Amino acid sequence: MGEEKANILFPALFPILNQGPVGVARLAAQSVEADAGRDGHGVEFRTLATRSVLNRIVSKRMPFFAWGINPYRGCEFGCRYCYARYTHEFMDRNDPELFEREIYIKDHAAWLLRQELKQVRAGEEIALGTATDPYQPIERRAQVTRSLLEVFAEHEGLRLGIVTKSTLIERDAELLRRIAEHNVLRICLTITTPDAKLARVLEPRAPRPDLRFRTVERLRAAGLRTGILCSPLLPGITDTRAALEGMARRAQRVGASFFGAQPLFLKPCSRPVFMRFIHEQFPALESQYEARYRDRAFVPRAYQERVKALVQAVVRKYGLGQRFSEGARKEPQPVWPLQGELWEKANMEEPGVRDRGRNAAVISIRRRQ
Repeated sequence: MGEEKANILFPALFPILNQGPVGVARLAAQSVEADAGRDGHGVEFRTLATRSVLNRIVSKRMPFFAWGINPYRGCEFGCRYCYARYTHEFMDRNDPELFEREIYIKDHAAWLLRQELKQVRAGEEIALGTATDPYQPIERRAQVTRSLLEVFAEHEGLRLGIVTKSTLIERDAELLRRIAEHNVLRICLTITTPDAKLARVLEPRAPRPDLRFRTVERLRAAGLRTGILCSPLLPGITDTRAALEGMARRAQRVGASFFGAQPLFLKPCSRPVFMRFIHEQFPALESQYEARYRDRAFVPRAYQERVKALVQAVVRKYGLGQRFSEGARKEPQPVWPLQGELWEKANMEEPGVRDRGRNAAVISIRRRQ
């Protein structure tokens, strides 16, 4: 049984034993301030004597990955929509904003990974950065992610994926090339919007979008399979045809290996933070967001299908995911879905389907072979 599940079950089943925090909550309570201390943004760093770094992925939102690794707990980028804020609740840190203000650095991560890689079967893919960004600012000093990559570089035949918003990944380009020589490696740069002003309020401490596009270009020039995830798509804000086509055009320009997107979903832990963002930045959309996300985390199937068709169209138009040579393949002009803006067209309810609690599938990520 995992530590997080134990945190939930044992106090409920055996209340007499509930004398204090258990599992990872106890480890967090015993953590000590890291050498980095606090930074100028009021972020506190602490060491975490974790017992494992390799975790089995069961979420249907990540169908490509069997295993996940997060070198840190918490993330400094402070993305308003971040679904992983709930992970701090396992440490009895229930304020959702503590996720971006208390960062836990996992001790002995490389040593643990060497022991745990024995669990990985042939063909199973490992994702680095499923809940927190492996290249968030503290990585410059802590270098936990780099230590994990050095372990991967010792192996052959692994299937690895890295998801990040950070330009810091460029630091490890040569190490990543060594890994890619003997393993399958896919790098995903998340770029939610090319609008720097929107990105600054949506993802306060993440690098500017133009710098992330430049990172994609540099990693591709280094021979690394690197693509762009335009996620999450924000209904009524970044989900239009013009917005997605603009993103795909930029992805083509920097030589991205693939392009994908998925709609916004709001877990209870992230809803208050995100809705405050909507209230402050897009007040005209507040009532629509309240109505659509009040009692559900995921958008209706009809909306998902419209987004899927739209993403598939831009992927075809710009040859993304079909770059078997360095020159982009010319594709015929797609027939755009017959729709106006997705937000207005997507119904709150579909006939006979509420989609309550559905897992929104990652859509149209065309992998380069």
